[in-house]
Amino acid sequence: MMPMSGPESSAPGGMNLSRWSINHRALVLFFMILIGVAGFRSYFELGRNEDPPFTVKTMVVQAMLPGASVQETAHLLTDPIEKKLQETPYFDYVKSYTVAGKATILLNLQSGTPKAKVPDIWYQVRKKVGDLKVFLPPTTAGPFFNDEFGDTYGIIYAFTAQGFSHRDLRDYVETVRDELLHVADVAKIETLGAQDEKIYVDLSTHHLARLGINSTMIASSLLAQNVLMPSGTFDTGTEQIRIQPTGQFSSVQDIENVTVYAGNRKIRLGDIATVTRSYSDPPQTMFRVNGQDAIGLAISMSAGGNVLAMEKNISAMMATLHARMPVGIEAHLVANQPKVVKDAVGDFTEALFEAILIVLGISFLSLGGRAGTVVAFCIPFVLAVVFTCMEIFGIDLQRVSLGALIIALGLLVDDAMITVESMVSKLEEGWTRARAATFAYTSTAFPMLTGTLVTIAGFVPVGFAHSIAGEYTFSLFAVVGIALIVSWFVAVLVAPLIGVSILSEHPEASAGTAQPRPPGRILTMFRRFLLLSMHHPKVTVFTSLGALGVSLLLLPLVPKQFFPASDRPELLVNLSLRQGSSITATADVSRKLDALLRNDPDIDHWSSYVGRGAIRFYLSIDEQLPNDFFTQTVIVAKDAAARERLRHRLDNVLSRQFPDIVHGLFPLELGPPVGWPMQYRISGRDPDRVRDYAQQVARIMDESHNLRLINFDWGDPARKLRIDVRQEDARRLGLSSSAIALAINSTVTGMTVTQLRDSIYLVDVVLRANRDERLSIEQLRNLDIRLPNDLTVPLSSVATVAYVEDYPLIWRRDRLPTMTVQAQLQNNMQPDAAVSALAPKMVAFSASLPPGYHLAVGGTVEESAKSQNSVVAVMPVMLLIMMAVLMVQLQSFKRLALVLSVAPFGLIGVVASLLLSGHPMGFIAMLGLVALVGMIIRNSVILVHQIEIEQQGGKPEWDAVVDAAMIRFRPIMLTAVAAILGMLPIASSVFWGPMADVIMGGLAVATVLTLIFLPSLYVMWFHVREPAASPVEGAA
Repeated sequence: MMPMSGPESSAPGGMNLSRWSINHRALVLFFMILIGVAGFRSYFELGRNEDPPFTVKTMVVQAMLPGASVQETAHLLTDPIEKKLQETPYFDYVKSYTVAGKATILLNLQSGTPKAKVPDIWYQVRKKVGDLKVFLPPTTAGPFFNDEFGDTYGIIYAFTAQGFSHRDLRDYVETVRDELLHVADVAKIETLGAQDEKIYVDLSTHHLARLGINSTMIASSLLAQNVLMPSGTFDTGTEQIRIQPTGQFSSVQDIENVTVYAGNRKIRLGDIATVTRSYSDPPQTMFRVNGQDAIGLAISMSAGGNVLAMEKNISAMMATLHARMPVGIEAHLVANQPKVVKDAVGDFTEALFEAILIVLGISFLSLGGRAGTVVAFCIPFVLAVVFTCMEIFGIDLQRVSLGALIIALGLLVDDAMITVESMVSKLEEGWTRARAATFAYTSTAFPMLTGTLVTIAGFVPVGFAHSIAGEYTFSLFAVVGIALIVSWFVAVLVAPLIGVSILSEHPEASAGTAQPRPPGRILTMFRRFLLLSMHHPKVTVFTSLGALGVSLLLLPLVPKQFFPASDRPELLVNLSLRQGSSITATADVSRKLDALLRNDPDIDHWSSYVGRGAIRFYLSIDEQLPNDFFTQTVIVAKDAAARERLRHRLDNVLSRQFPDIVHGLFPLELGPPVGWPMQYRISGRDPDRVRDYAQQVARIMDESHNLRLINFDWGDPARKLRIDVRQEDARRLGLSSSAIALAINSTVTGMTVTQLRDSIYLVDVVLRANRDERLSIEQLRNLDIRLPNDLTVPLSSVATVAYVEDYPLIWRRDRLPTMTVQAQLQNNMQPDAAVSALAPKMVAFSASLPPGYHLAVGGTVEESAKSQNSVVAVMPVMLLIMMAVLMVQLQSFKRLALVLSVAPFGLIGVVASLLLSGHPMGFIAMLGLVALVGMIIRNSVILVHQIEIEQQGGKPEWDAVVDAAMIRFRPIMLTAVAAILGMLPIASSVFWGPMADVIMGGLAVATVLTLIFLPSLYVMWFHVREPAASPVEGAA
């Protein structure tokens, strides 16, 4: 053990942590081992995910009013529920779509709503809307609530069958579902594409009229035969015996044998009706895989579960079930998020280790073997603490947290490098190891802490941005902040301890003949350039300002973006038929798409959702709500390049073969979901005028030639059969409108009269007219309507039947009919640029709209503005924190301004690097730009502090500036190079590439300016003059 040197000057705060560490080696070593073991364990215990979680702050409220028109549903259901929802805390906006008899309302909270409050807000919504129920029409079904809109189903299995009925397959799938629900970490399982069985009783209304029977009589007979009623129990004194009569329906034959009474006659139902057992007609939402009808199981993981462990357990369970699977039934793994997570985490972990090797290489090359070893020892201790803290705070290993580790890696070695470099410089002067170690703390600990806190402050807008994008990237702030704080403690506690053990004293130190090492060629060149710039400070300062001005002029040339598309191989194909199209027509179109995809060499597999969008198998998917006219196909290409080839081919084919169908081809998104990149919204009271204005907006968009596939989210009129009841004729015959409506409904749609109980299923028994009568308008006109005296009259005698056009659905936003004009981009145009190009015409058009009608930008541009504004809103707090920390260190307004002055010059390198790489300025790049401010100021404050130290040592102010720059040249350059090169592994990443460009380019330029511009500005600001007896330029 090395003896301690004589007393040194006291460290800031009075206690020297480095000296304490050296004096308590065993204790520090014990905690180092403990932390290393804890970190090693935490790394393997941390959850794995592809993307960080964020709270989907949307709730779906649905209510139904059978028989109501679109307008009646909007007035009686949609409007009162929307009014009540506007009372919700943190309310942002409400949008809804209304179809005849059904209202679907999406309540959206403000993006800055604290996620901890969201569950309580949903409870308040249930309570408030529940209280409203008594004011809704008495026949209203609901309201129903879905606050699990953001649940992700990362594993999807599809089951197909040959030689089995749909019911047989469904029974088997239910068995599999029951088994999988027992697997650890499985939260819930949704069934996809299952068709409910129905028993249809098809009747001829004309034949029934001749027999004197109506559908109400048949319904009563069926219900009476199948009623489920208790028959009681009797007590024998020693036991209770339950009485259970038989007779409930168990088959189609039981229904056919029901007796119907027509006057004094008894008629068997099977003799006057056709009874069949089949599936829902029209079909419910359908699911297919590779063109085959299938039933799917979508599996969601419980909160805090380990996705990789769950996938392993599910695979084991499926292997067991597969061994018992009947011949003819096959299971297909359609979506496997755990594999994607494993690959993504593996790629990022590989990038992390590459970054570690780069940083270590820089350390060894610049500091030498022994000094580099000290820095190398510090890295695993910092990472160990970070992994432990991540486990404590529930931060998984995912895209953002692993990227943050790579970004932090280049920063966390800064303090260790500064400490080691300070020790090495003193050892070269002949100091003892212990004295050099404690001096490093005395001279650098406080400015290092200031620099660390300033760098962390640069990430404050990332951590406290109140938006979904801010929540998505929160772990960037958390991980970097933890890493930097820990790195300071490691630099002052661990690095000196290791340095005392590894670094060697110079042999001549004890003899007092230590000679300072002559400066190298790079340092000599730097000194010459430094003195040249200081001799001409105005030239240096104004040249730098000129470069900054040029970069500001070039900044608009940098394309803007929100989040880039994912590099995953999935491609979403959205097909929207005319609104009002049947699900059968939609299924036919989906099958034609299947034929196009079959045997395509770029496709691995695909799955089709008919009547709805894909279930949320990926958190950032823009989930579509059920609609009969909509189908979505999820194609998994063989790789990202194959996806792009397929995208271009399909785009051309769909445009050519399905010209009347709106198609959209979307790769998976990164960050919060947006949907169509270009969107404009028109709102107003009158749906017809809204539609006219939307068409004008579409024409303006089309004239730009930068957009394609321009379409509307609604507004296609559809045919409707309008039945105008002549009330005087109806009253004269004793008929009411409700009796007429009931007769029409039971004939066309059918009337569920009872249910057959079959195992775990309830099979509806539906009474309806036969096919010829229910699908013919002429038959409908001649429909027999029973009078109170049991006679019948045709419908045409009391009503007029004719086709009219009407909107099958209406979208509203904030209680106003709102039409969205949406489009895809072309010519490599970014949404922000397209909106800017259209801005003059759109502003003029908006000004021409009458009062009560509004035009707003939506889509990517709107979401990007929200997210960027949330970051900008926190930047004053960031600046206040930075200035407060700097003032504690500098205690001078002039020096504070001096340190802050370098920060804007990073923009020179930012603009240059983005223009050269072609990367856009997206949300992630913006976060890098904000964080860059702290990194630049960190170097500046260390240099200004060193100038103060040199002045306190009695040097003239000019010499103090020169010597400070010379002393800090190596540590500043080393830490900058480490931070820059440490980013190389993620520079090619789709997600992190723009941020890496921003930090690498900005930090490179700012580092040079810190060492050249800052001394020149200091000389000019403080009117520093070179002493008359200054040394010759370039002297050692």
